[in-house]
Amino acid sequence: MCIFCARVYMSDGFVDVQDILNHPQFRRYTETDVAHVVQMNDKQRFEMCSSPSTGCLQIRANQGHSLELEELELTPITLASELPKVVLHGTYLRSWPSIRENGLSRMGRMHIHFAPGEPDKSHVISGMRRNCEVAIYIDVVTALQDCLEFFWSKNKVILCPGDEHGFLLPKYFSKVVRLGQQPVDLL
Repeated sequence: MCIFCARVYMSDGFVDVQDILNHPQFRRYTETDVAHVVQMNDKQRFEMCSSPSTGCLQIRANQGHSLELEELELTPITLASELPKVVLHGTYLRSWPSIRENGLSRMGRMHIHFAPGEPDKSHVISGMRRNCEVAIYIDVVTALQDCLEFFWSKNKVILCPGDEHGFLLPKYFSKVVRLGQQPVDLL
């Protein structure tokens, strides 16, 4: 459990900002500082609101949780819904041999993260680091047909919990490209 959640954990993932600011590591910051970070975060990773019961300012991450949250706002992606045109996962060359063999893993998180578009496109806000060296394109239709789940997070990252072991197997990779000056197909 992260230090932010150690003292007060809510089922919806929100934590009182003051509880965070009381931690020795963050005592020099103010609620205004936290609000500025949330507002300026280019990937819109965080959300703030006032607690309905106490009125205290609260914060949570929109995705990337290592704890299962009961009330996280995720929208299911289904074969009947409008599917994203591109779903891809960004990674690094050092990780590719293991991913090629075993698939993508959610590791310590609840979901594997995907971007809803090509790298460097203006509509891609989050879901892939800008310095990734490899783009793994996902065949979402086949994965959905095989009963894997995909969701939209509030900040438009595509999330998948993977199979019962937390993996999205290589059979769901439609294309793998080494990014850079001259993109190279790695499949």
